[in-house]
Amino acid sequence: MPTADLILTNARILTMDDVRPHAEAIALSGEAILALGTTAEVMALATPATRVIDAGGRTVLPGFFEGHVHLGLGGAELAHLHLDHLHGIEEITAAFRAFAATHPDRPLLMAQGADYGMLGHPISRHDLDAIIADRPIAMMSHDHHTVWANTAALQATGLMQGAPMPHGHEVVLDETGLATGELREFEAFGPIIALGGEARINLGIATGEEPATPPTAAERAADKAMILAGMQHCAKHGVTSLVNMDGNRYTLELLSEMQAEGTLLLRVKVPFHFKPHMGLEALERASAMMRDFDSAWISSGFVKMFMDGVVDSRTAYMINDYIDQPGHRSFPLFEPETFKAIATEIDRRGLQIAVHAIGDGAVRTTIDGIEAARTANGARDARHRIEHIELIDRADIPRLGALGITASLQPPHPPGAMEFPLEPTLTRIGRARWRDAYLWKTLATEGGAHVAYSSDWPVTDVSVLRGIHAGVTRTPFEGCPDECLSLMETLRAYTAGGAWAAHRDHVTGTLKPGMAADLVMLGGDIEACAPEAIPDLGIALTICGGRVLWEAGA
Repeated sequence: MPTADLILTNARILTMDDVRPHAEAIALSGEAILALGTTAEVMALATPATRVIDAGGRTVLPGFFEGHVHLGLGGAELAHLHLDHLHGIEEITAAFRAFAATHPDRPLLMAQGADYGMLGHPISRHDLDAIIADRPIAMMSHDHHTVWANTAALQATGLMQGAPMPHGHEVVLDETGLATGELREFEAFGPIIALGGEARINLGIATGEEPATPPTAAERAADKAMILAGMQHCAKHGVTSLVNMDGNRYTLELLSEMQAEGTLLLRVKVPFHFKPHMGLEALERASAMMRDFDSAWISSGFVKMFMDGVVDSRTAYMINDYIDQPGHRSFPLFEPETFKAIATEIDRRGLQIAVHAIGDGAVRTTIDGIEAARTANGARDARHRIEHIELIDRADIPRLGALGITASLQPPHPPGAMEFPLEPTLTRIGRARWRDAYLWKTLATEGGAHVAYSSDWPVTDVSVLRGIHAGVTRTPFEGCPDECLSLMETLRAYTAGGAWAAHRDHVTGTLKPGMAADLVMLGGDIEACAPEAIPDLGIALTICGGRVLWEAGA
């Protein structure tokens, strides 16, 4: 029998394997799990060369599976200014000017974490001009669907008089025909991102296309550096696998190069991003990506789409009017009949569907399309998924389970759960609809939906411990029932649930012999920990494929 390279003893192991849910020790050999059992049983596999770690009663779990993340974007944004928790022009001005002083040569000073109400009024380029006028500056909303830019940035990118945009993307203009500084959705603020030198890494979410010209070796190295920074950041938080919810073939090529160079730290699944301007023939590219990239480390096999925007900018598609803007419901980015045809073709090709749908109108349109695909092609183990589902009509809840749709949800997203403020989201939803918003427990129990949890980093903090805390402690909106899942249900949604939803459950997500040696050891016993103390447990050890990626104190 093979011997162990690394053994963890005296642990509280939560395997997420229903056959053997608990163990005391685990042995790893190469990239796989060798054995689980008591400390005495597993130590019999040790040799003088085996590294043995005494867990001291700490929790060990399958490596966290981040089911919805934007790896390259997150890696790039680590080098940006972060405005989280700042409010008022004085605080923001001080932060921007200090950042500018330490980065005198950057062509764009980009900030992250702005919220729509942080200045107490609609943000304009004039607000940013008052902060810094002689250099291009911009700030991204916390939901990553809006950018506000100053006059210098708008002039540098040719957006001052607006620009033709695809359906659903907008350079907002004032009554004089000049840009207000508000840029809605990815193609509208794409030129701003490009000004900062991050155009290629954003292609997967902005257009779904490949680089117009082959990137040079230096450009590829710069892009891989951003991806590596993102992986290192995720590994510190116990993440070993992720679904990158944007991408193209170029992304997969970069990951493959990193694997050959020994710098691929995590398992990554990458989509083909289908945009409204594309025809059905574009899906051949998705099929080719699935055929060409299908290993335990790098895979594709699914198609990502956006059906709408977000609530705060009123671009989420609603069944009824926005309560604070009568007559406005927004619109689906794909016409319903068009989406049915697209979904049917994706499903026919054996690909998975993953759709960003936040408003209840977008959710219904997506469900209708998945239902049409199933009717046309027959039922299969497709695991089609809807990302976010922040609002859903009650009539649509049981359709999720009936159609086998995965609810891909983000515990950090509800206003008040973590960084997102209560307003303007609650006002935009309307008090009468609060009971239909962020229905984690209802979707799982009444809806029968499979649930996978994630952060949507860099939209929110990638810290899974903070996400778990939000998932089990979120305060219900006034007059609404508790929608928190239990601790064990939440842990499953961040491990086995995410792996299943991504069709990677044959590789990772559970701890049992033969599965990938992917695990995380927390800084304590999460089952004995007070819920409010979960974020402070910390990550003691992250291992992916038998390789130690993060060790506290090392």
